[in-house]
Amino acid sequence: MRYTVRTQEGELTFNSFGEVERAFLQGLVEPQDEIREEGSSTWRKASSIPLLVQARRRGDAVWGGTQAAWIMMAVIYGSLALYMLAKGRVAIGLGLAVVLSLVLTRVTYKAFKRTRP
Repeated sequence: MRYTVRTQEGELTFNSFGEVERAFLQGLVEPQDEIREEGSSTWRKASSIPLLVQARRRGDAVWGGTQAAWIMMAVIYGSLALYMLAKGRVAIGLGLAVVLSLVLTRVTYKAFKRTRP
């Protein structure tokens, strides 16, 4: 069954409701856009279709991108900083701690900026 979506920019035709749902999850179809099923004459707002409203947008996956590498780097720098401080190499340990704080600042900023599901 084909579906036509009417946006402010024009109309798009999708071959299935699954395609409409994927477009909605990707932000191509907005809640205020209108959808019409093939053979029907009535347009419905996307926000009035329960399957679309219940669909969840996935945020940026923490373990799918580079965020996991930054977290592992923070763990390594933290361990090295503690090891150097315990061995009495205070300057190297404090230098690693400064680098660790920069890495953790970046990780925190990216996690805060991440899109919500």
